[in-house]
Amino acid sequence: MTPVHFAFSTTFVLGLMGLTFHRSHLLSALLCLEGMMLSLYVALSLWTLQLNSINFSPTPMLMLAFSACEASAGLALLVATSRTHGTDRLQALNILQC
Repeated sequence: MTPVHFAFSTTFVLGLMGLTFHRSHLLSALLCLEGMMLSLYVALSLWTLQLNSINFSPTPMLMLAFSACEASAGLALLVATSRTHGTDRLQALNILQC
C-alpha cells in the first residue's frame, strides 16, 4: 500500500470511527459523513488519474454532486430537528415518536 492510499484509507477510517463513537450531536455526525465523502472523492479522483481512462473521468464529479445533495439534506434535517426539538443532540430524538 502506497503512502497516499494509506493516508486516504486512514482518513476514511477516522471519519467512520468519529461517526461511530462520537455521535452525540447531529452536526458532528454530519461532519464525519462529509469527511468520509471527501476522502472517497479524493481517492476516486486519484484512482481515475492513475488509470488514465476517459471512461471513469465523470465519476468523481458525480460523487461530488451526490455528496452536495447529501449535505443539503443533512442540514435541512438539522434545521428541522433543532426547530422541533430545540436541540441537535441525538439522544433527545425518539425515532418511534413523530
